[in-house]
Amino acid sequence: MSSTAANVSCSVPLSQFSGTVALIGAGKMGGALIEGWIGLGLDPARIAAIEPEPAPAIAALAGRGLKLNPDPQSLRPDAIVLAVKPQTAPEIVARIAALTVPTSVVVSIMAGRTLAFLGRALPPTAAIVRAMPNTPAAIGRGITVAVPNARVTPAQRGLAHSLLAATGAVEWIADEGLMDAVTAVSGSGPAYVFLLAESLAQAGVAAGLPADLAARLARATVAGAGELLRRSPLEVSQLRQNVTSPGGTTAAALDVLMAAEGMDQLLKRAVAAATRRSVELAG
Repeated sequence: MSSTAANVSCSVPLSQFSGTVALIGAGKMGGALIEGWIGLGLDPARIAAIEPEPAPAIAALAGRGLKLNPDPQSLRPDAIVLAVKPQTAPEIVARIAALTVPTSVVVSIMAGRTLAFLGRALPPTAAIVRAMPNTPAAIGRGITVAVPNARVTPAQRGLAHSLLAATGAVEWIADEGLMDAVTAVSGSGPAYVFLLAESLAQAGVAAGLPADLAARLARATVAGAGELLRRSPLEVSQLRQNVTSPGGTTAAALDVLMAAEGMDQLLKRAVAAATRRSVELAG
C-alpha cells in the first residue's frame, strides 16, 4: 500500500487545520518539519515545540505565535510528532504519554523504534504512526515511509500524511517488517549517493583532472542527473540507455559497472548489510 491518490485524498490541508501540533524535538529534522508546515500555510500559533536548545530560527518563530517550551499540561494536541534521537526514546516517550488525549495521533520519526516499543510506553488506546524520513527532507525533497498501528483512524492518517508531506513525498505500508529495508534503501540511501559523487571525483583525479575541477564536475553531474530523474516520466533504465551510445565511452564504463560483481551486486550487499543492522538496532 503506497501514498497513491486514495491516501492523499484523505490528507488535511495544513492551511485549514484548526488544532494543535506538538513537536517534541526541534533539531535539524524537527526544524525542517516546522519550516515545511509553515510553508504550507499552518499558523505558527498551532505549533507547540518542546526543545531545550532551540536554534535561533526556531526561537524567532515564537514572535510569530509558535509556542516554544510551553507548560505540557496546557496542551491537548491533535498530533504529537516525536523527532528526538532514538537513544533518548525511553525517557521521552514516557513523558509525552501524559500529553496524549483520546483523539491524538502520535507520529514518530525515531529510527529503529517500533510500534510495539511506542505502544508499551503510551496509553493502550494510542493511535501511533511510525515513520522513516531521510535527510533531503531538509530541502523539501525527502521521502518518508509510514506505517500505522491498528488504532489510527482515516482522519488521523490524513493528518499524519499532511504533516509528513511537508518535507517531501510520503509512502504508506501495511507491513512494519518492511521498515528495516526501507531504512536501508531510502533512510541510508543519501549516503550512497554522496559516496558516488565522492568516488566519481576521485576517479576523475586518477584520470588526470585537477581535484577541484573533478569535485565540481562530480557534484554537478550527480545533482543534475538526480533532477533529471525526478522530472522525467521515463523508466530509470530508459534514461540510462538514452545516455549510452553503442560502442561509446559510456558503454565502456557501464561494461565495468554492470559486470557480474559490479554495482548491482555491491549495492545488494550494502542494502542487505544495512537491513541486518537496522534489525539489530531495533532489538
